[in-house]
Amino acid sequence: MTEHAWIAIASIVMAGLTMAVGAIGAALGESRIASSAMDAVARQPEAQGPITRNQFVALAMVESTAIFCLVVALILLFANPFAR
Repeated sequence: MTEHAWIAIASIVMAGLTMAVGAIGAALGESRIASSAMDAVARQPEAQGPITRNQFVALAMVESTAIFCLVVALILLFANPFAR
C-alpha cells in the first residue's frame, strides 16, 4: 500500500471515531439534561417555564458539540491537508 492509501484509511477511521464519540457524548449529555429537567419540574411545577427555557438552551449547547464533531469528521474526509 502506498502512503496516500494509509492516510486515506487513517482519515476514514478517525472520522468514524470522531462521530462515534461525539454522538455518544451528546446523547449522554442530552439524556442527563432531560432527566434533570423532569426532576426539577416534578419538584417545582410552578417553575416549569424557566426550567424548560434553560433546558432548551443547555440542549442547544450540548448539540453544538455533536455538530462540531461532524465538522471535524467532514474536514478529515474531504479537506484533509495530508491527502492529495
